[in-house]
Amino acid sequence: MRIVMVTSWFPTKKNSSSGTFVVKDCQALAASGADINVVHLVSPQLDDGSRHLKVHGLKTVRIPMATNNPFSIVRARLRLQRYIETADIVHTQAISAIEPFVFRAPGKPWVHTEHWSGISNPQVLSSGWQKIQPLLRQLELFPDVVVAVNEYLAKPIREVRGSKPVEVIPCQVPMPSKLVPRRKERDQLRLISTGGLIPLKRPLLAVDTVAELVFRGRDTSLLWLGDGPLRNEVEQHAAKLGVPLTLPGYVTATEVREKLGESDIFIGTTEAENFFVSAAEAIVNGRPVVVSSVGGHTEYVDPHVGEIVADATPQSYADAVQRVEAKTGNLTSEDISATIGERFSPTSVANEYFNLYRTMRR
Repeated sequence: MRIVMVTSWFPTKKNSSSGTFVVKDCQALAASGADINVVHLVSPQLDDGSRHLKVHGLKTVRIPMATNNPFSIVRARLRLQRYIETADIVHTQAISAIEPFVFRAPGKPWVHTEHWSGISNPQVLSSGWQKIQPLLRQLELFPDVVVAVNEYLAKPIREVRGSKPVEVIPCQVPMPSKLVPRRKERDQLRLISTGGLIPLKRPLLAVDTVAELVFRGRDTSLLWLGDGPLRNEVEQHAAKLGVPLTLPGYVTATEVREKLGESDIFIGTTEAENFFVSAAEAIVNGRPVVVSSVGGHTEYVDPHVGEIVADATPQSYADAVQRVEAKTGNLTSEDISATIGERFSPTSVANEYFNLYRTMRR
């Protein structure tokens, strides 16, 4: 099956982490036998000048496109046509990838996968984006089928699309080849979190939670994988409160798994998420979680291995951490990982997409 994957989010030398979830979907589809051609609608800010190349083993062509310039969008659509003509399926990813097809539909079965949290969590957008969000949502009307990564995101998309089909296919969270056993001796409770040091992720709340646990007499430390503009403030806040904090910055996926293996509980104090891959990754690696209540992760966190915290206070998070520590004390890594299992594996995700493609081609 020949698929042209059209995306506005994809890695470049100027932003190597952009669109990693698109890369994963393409790799899974290719591994399952699809002939994938990626067309990256690259923004001027991220354009490194390359045009025909392989990105993570994927055949890729870059077409410049400024998402706020109608002339640029039309030019991109004209250049897209040659790649569409040889495809069986047109698959777009990220809302701005729909824009060229507003001017001219692809004329082939068209799947769109949406990831934008601005649809499900408009409250986290800036005031300017909130004003145009209702207009941008209307782009979801154009594809034949829209795929959301969970029901949390699917609900507001269905509100826009009405009777037009909306499917749910999750993000990929691969199972590790080997699970690291949980630590038996936990004199110090090791909390871990992954994400940017940005206001949305609320790292200061995580630090305050550790301080609350220490105040209650539970020796606790925090490892935060990631970086961002709040780094200095987080470091200073932790030092002021005497919280044991480690900030190694950005790390590789392999290092994330290694650090999860050395930790006891994942804490996600984020204000809002769509899928929350980091939380799912913690679970499939055999670690219990304490996470916020706004996002699609509430659909897969089993109450036996995690807690959902609605009240964004250090006291509520500390309560949840202590409950999770108590109720999961005798669970193995295998017990925790099995609550998700292979549901989010690359093979499972690819199979769901292939089933959707076949249905559309009938």
